Amino acid sequence: MHTVVRQRAVVLLGALAALALQTMSWAQAEVPDTPSPVGMTLVHYEDTSRANWDDNGPRPLSAVVWYPAPRGTTETAWQVSIFNAGKNAREAPLAASSDKLPLIVISHGTGGSAATMAWLAESLAARGYLVAAVNHHGNTGYEPALRLEGFAVWWDRPKDLSVLIDKLMADPRFGPRINADRIGVAGFSIGGYTALAMVGARISHDQWSAFCITHTADSNCHLPPEAKYSDADLRDMLDHNPRIRDAITHAGESFADPRIKAAFAIAPALGPVLTQASLATIQAPVHIIVGAADDQTIPELNAQAMSAVIPTATLDVLPHVTHYTFLPACTLLGRIFASRYCSDPEGADRMVTHDKVSSTALHFFDATLIGQDRLPRYR
Repeated sequence: MHTVVRQRAVVLLGALAALALQTMSWAQAEVPDTPSPVGMTLVHYEDTSRANWDDNGPRPLSAVVWYPAPRGTTETAWQVSIFNAGKNAREAPLAASSDKLPLIVISHGTGGSAATMAWLAESLAARGYLVAAVNHHGNTGYEPALRLEGFAVWWDRPKDLSVLIDKLMADPRFGPRINADRIGVAGFSIGGYTALAMVGARISHDQWSAFCITHTADSNCHLPPEAKYSDADLRDMLDHNPRIRDAITHAGESFADPRIKAAFAIAPALGPVLTQASLATIQAPVHIIVGAADDQTIPELNAQAMSAVIPTATLDVLPHVTHYTFLPACTLLGRIFASRYCSDPEGADRMVTHDKVSSTALHFFDATLIGQDRLPRYR
């Protein structure tokens, strides 16, 4: 049984009540009584307002889109690198319906990829959501190589999701089926920061520098294990790369997107970097979930500290669960050669954890976006 920590309950209930009143004016979308097969496709967009890290073209914006497919559609297993990324029906048609679907956009963890969030995306898509996860340029295993710039400029990520929403709304395959009034965001690790930034969280680069002077061992002050660069490489780039130095001047800006109505953050990072003033003014419903044994985003400095300030936040702390428990289940090769990402502490079951988190996310988004609670909370 995991521990549920409730905070700012009165404010949250008020926010949910307002959303419930708003949904009364919306046509109630039909929701499946049983899970639908899940279709999946890859999309390749571009953000022409920003250059790629080679400065020779627009910023790429590739993404995976999951959606409910027609009943009877056959799903097949999807393996991506060392991960088992669930089951889906590649390029299946979107299930026919007159209803528009709620949209959830997802941000992966640092050095990860859209596919690493398939376990969450498929669960939501099977219950009537259109779900899209972006591959963050320079910081994704989807690309041929990781870029140090992608690890350095975290605040590029929220813009990726805002542009992804723009592109999906303009895409004739998906735009006509999306309910623009029912859009939520989810993210894992630094993707959890991305989700919170979409509803108003802001960072302070100076605050980060000051924190790291006195907390030299904290994971927020070092490149993660996924990065194949040294902290010295990062410091040199921050100090001397003109494009990065210019980007830093924009780090503290707001990247809130008013289209986002709710945020779900899994083991969010950068707690000491977020300004308390920005967290205190978040109005959208927020749910944060973290493992008690997380050694990458220490709960006391990140998830718990954030939820203590965000007035609309609720928090779940899962016993025994560590950071990489939120990655997909691994293949045999992954378990042999990448045990850091594929093994879990005693008492933590990766598949059970995924089921708990997916059910909690579905419960949260149903309540905040659709205005009803279709499933009992997972216990």
